[in-house]
Amino acid sequence: MESHKVKITSISHLTHNVLKIVTEKPQQYDFISGQATEISINKEGWTDNKHPFTFTCLPEKDYLEFSIKTYPERKGMTNELLSLHEGDELIVHDVWGTINYKGEGYFIAGGAGVTPFIAILRSLAAKNELGHNKLIFANKTKADIILKEEFEALLGKNFINIISDEETGEYFFGQINESFLKQHINDLKKHVYLCGPEPMMDSIEKQLNNIGMESAMIVKDEF
Repeated sequence: MESHKVKITSISHLTHNVLKIVTEKPQQYDFISGQATEISINKEGWTDNKHPFTFTCLPEKDYLEFSIKTYPERKGMTNELLSLHEGDELIVHDVWGTINYKGEGYFIAGGAGVTPFIAILRSLAAKNELGHNKLIFANKTKADIILKEEFEALLGKNFINIISDEETGEYFFGQINESFLKQHINDLKKHVYLCGPEPMMDSIEKQLNNIGMESAMIVKDEF
């Protein structure tokens, strides 16, 4: 398996629990927007502890960027990432992932599941090809919304938020269900791009089938 040591050039917070990590980019290290790699930390005791994370930068950039949700309470890798600084090293491995853009449609994300869509939507914006793509973003609280201002600027009214654990008056409240999908998906011939916790994805895929969408039109990661 191919691996590369890369130095962190910047590390900051996007939200209270999401890190933005920018690193060097190995030569001839290519990926497609929406793809991911496994990352480990070049630090004693952590080199073999690999976790998958999505690239959130454009493929043509001369750096790598990752937007990573952290779970300090688990005392695992993402907690260890919180202790890193500029100049520390990560190890990136092979590129993988099947969430590739197949045409205009609906992006449905749960929490950190939005990360494959960041690079895809940024890439479309750079080519002036955002069209009528719509992002439906489910989170627990308003504070959990990753890149809120950027998505608002990119998508305007086609950026739709639904919050499950607090009623803000700004966003839809509750969980995605068939009624919600019918309200926001008005063309069943367009693709739906789906990424989030597995139980959520399974539930939404069934709901999409129930409202008449064919499974072939649903794009999600396959392992």
